[in-house]
Amino acid sequence: METIHEIADRVPWVIGRLAELGIAPAGPPFLRYRVIDMKNLLQVEAGVPVAAAPELPPDSGLFADVLPGGRYLTAVCVGTADVAVTREFLEWAQAHEMRWDRDTTSAGDRWGCRLERFLTNPAEEPDPEKWRTELAFRLADGAY
Repeated sequence: METIHEIADRVPWVIGRLAELGIAPAGPPFLRYRVIDMKNLLQVEAGVPVAAAPELPPDSGLFADVLPGGRYLTAVCVGTADVAVTREFLEWAQAHEMRWDRDTTSAGDRWGCRLERFLTNPAEEPDPEKWRTELAFRLADGAY
């Protein structure tokens, strides 16, 4: 968790690299949490949605993937989406008997899709206390 900012800091690079390749974003950038073990390591990706799967040069430093469809539980917070906000979101879901698309592995909790989408452009709104972030966690199939 101490280095999570390093992956978040990659978002502008991804956007710039896509622009160099002539690929426009089709929505707000995000972090995708693949595996979470809060005491050890997180596997996190910085992403930007695009309209169609692009042809990427092998040396681009980018890869294309598809976010899975399904039902997501979402919440929008104002200010930074810190650990306390996420904990409250998870606790609310547990209290309402929501089941996540998540498996427990020896590496940690592997999520089908767990996103933080950055709805505010920091270039347009420099005050982090006014930034809007959407948490979007995929629910297990049949969990609704």
